[in-house]
Amino acid sequence: MYLNEVVFRNTHHEVMSFETVFLRIIDFIKADPTASYRIAIGTDSQIRHKSYFVTAILVHRVGKGAVGFIKEVVISRNIKSLREKISLETALTQEIAYMFTPHHIEQIYEAVLSQGDQTHLDLEIHLDIGPNGSTKTLIKEMVTRVSGLGFDVKIKPYATAASSLANRYTK
Repeated sequence: MYLNEVVFRNTHHEVMSFETVFLRIIDFIKADPTASYRIAIGTDSQIRHKSYFVTAILVHRVGKGAVGFIKEVVISRNIKSLREKISLETALTQEIAYMFTPHHIEQIYEAVLSQGDQTHLDLEIHLDIGPNGSTKTLIKEMVTRVSGLGFDVKIKPYATAASSLANRYTK
């Protein structure tokens, strides 16, 4: 099955499947189900003699810590086109977001206790693009590509899963 073939690591370099990652996310939420949570997925890359891409799943217990999981992809060539690089980052982010099936998302919502009509959960896609610099011309195109996934889309400076967590592991 595809989901079990994708290899993730946590920040302690423990190797795991997506299903194990998902169970860790549920356990993290169940440890404090009344907290507010932000689950974000984003990709960053570093281009050297090869192209290194790291996709991060960041589960932030707002004000109370976080856990993170990463997936690495190495392309054996140096990607020179900014559009190609950002397009690949977006596609890799989408790939992981698609792993969160409606059943997975339902389980996450069930694990987070709601107070009245307010659910304390945000699901976000973080794109490593922003209004400053050379990526600003790609914002509309990339945001449009992922906006139908059911996740909120964030760009820099709010794209911390891509620009902070994933970036830390592309270095």
